[in-house]
Amino acid sequence: MFGNARYNYPEFKKTMLATIAGKQFGDAPEPGDRAPDFDLRTIDGDKIRLSDYRGEKNVVLTFGSATCPLTAASIAGLRDLYNEYSDQDVEFLFVYVREAHPGDELPPHKNLADKVRSATLLRDEEELEMPILVDDLGGKVHRKYSGQPNPAFLIDKSGRVSYRQLATDGSDLADAIEELLDRQNDRGVEHAVVNGGESSRMPALKPMLYAHRALERGGTRAINNFRNELGIPGRMAVVGSRVARPVAENPMTSAATVAAIAGVVGLGLWIGRTIRQRRFDRSPYNFPRYREGSGYSDYEAVGI
Repeated sequence: MFGNARYNYPEFKKTMLATIAGKQFGDAPEPGDRAPDFDLRTIDGDKIRLSDYRGEKNVVLTFGSATCPLTAASIAGLRDLYNEYSDQDVEFLFVYVREAHPGDELPPHKNLADKVRSATLLRDEEELEMPILVDDLGGKVHRKYSGQPNPAFLIDKSGRVSYRQLATDGSDLADAIEELLDRQNDRGVEHAVVNGGESSRMPALKPMLYAHRALERGGTRAINNFRNELGIPGRMAVVGSRVARPVAENPMTSAATVAAIAGVVGLGLWIGRTIRQRRFDRSPYNFPRYREGSGYSDYEAVGI
């Protein structure tokens, strides 16, 4: 129970941003490595085993939660990929993990029923047609694949990683899928490392445009927690994203919308700078490391 409680943390902390930057892919499989096998059930109760696709289909494996702005920002691109490639030897699997911003509406998961309800909410609100798998309470599969809030892995027909992303991005994934399919069709191979193998880019601006959409699913406590932890930038993002995201999708001009977008941009730049600074300063005094047998894991709570 202690491990599950630490994984399903009670609230977001600003220090988690440093953990995200310092941890990167952790012990996740690298490009060319065999993808760790797993079997999980979907929210409809169907059992899916990753290795069942070996020799049959490529797999886009992505992770996320209803209260994660990174996830909310990635959904449209992911949905487009599914519509374009799901009938071209590519299977899409979404693994539901812990709540990035738990609150009164979507609290930390205490049992699998909680997790299934949250995953069903995400599916219904975002109109996702791809299978949504539910990880166990301790995040066993999530931990094997970096433990980041919203990573993605392109796994080819050989069962090895062709490409990986620290945060799911539809356009980069599309490039990777196209390259993989071209190599498989032209050369008759099952495995290829594509699109440079990986992207460690962690977007700052786009998730802030979707911050309120994700946070409001968590509830009032999740919104207030985000504001309090990030201070003025957090408050600007919560208010700004209410206006900036619809404006970005349906452009219009007004002083209010310009100000809202400026606030979100400001927060995005601040977070981006923080992540870059942390990435280049990996002192053990700044980033906790895993110590075998110590009872401590650097799979500390992370999630934007």
